[in-house]
Amino acid sequence: MRIVVITAGLSDPSSTRLLADQLAESAVRELGERGERAEVNVVELRPLAHLLADNLTTGFATGALAEAIESVEKADALIAVTPVFTASYSGLFKTFFDVLDKEALVGMPVQIAATAGTARHSLVLDHAVRPLFAYLRAVVLPTAVFAATEDFGSSADGQLASRVERAGAELADHLVGAGRRQGARDEFADPTPFEELLRNVG
Repeated sequence: MRIVVITAGLSDPSSTRLLADQLAESAVRELGERGERAEVNVVELRPLAHLLADNLTTGFATGALAEAIESVEKADALIAVTPVFTASYSGLFKTFFDVLDKEALVGMPVQIAATAGTARHSLVLDHAVRPLFAYLRAVVLPTAVFAATEDFGSSADGQLASRVERAGAELADHLVGAGRRQGARDEFADPTPFEELLRNVG
């Protein structure tokens, strides 16, 4: 299994990278419990900023950016984490997905996450990030993980860890096929015979 982690944090160290690492570790751990091994490739967008700008103006990806794009195209799953700027994903984050081939993420499971200074920005995942990947026809997993600065403190870290663990389990289930509702009951698979229905009415 090849998992690519896209992290758009601008500082070093970055809370965005910290959350990305936690999500990747959770997915690898959950896959291991299901008997699967995973290779994780982390793509930091901050060092690619100039190459991204060049790509926008020339239409060509070069160097490390070309390698990052290729790794995404070959991935089995994506973990995408952005800081929140002006109530949405960062420009750097959006630019990377602007330069991807529009077919690159079709059908790919994507775990989305975001970081911000306060919990007031938590809805950014549903009003901005999820629609972005839906437009790219990725399979956006149900649990989106948001972490405010306070979530990394000792008192709230348990709640964040629980969300990260649930997200990792969802990604692992999707990758190994356990999350495809194989046991879901088809209500039309075993219909009641018409004669029995008539007897019940009588």
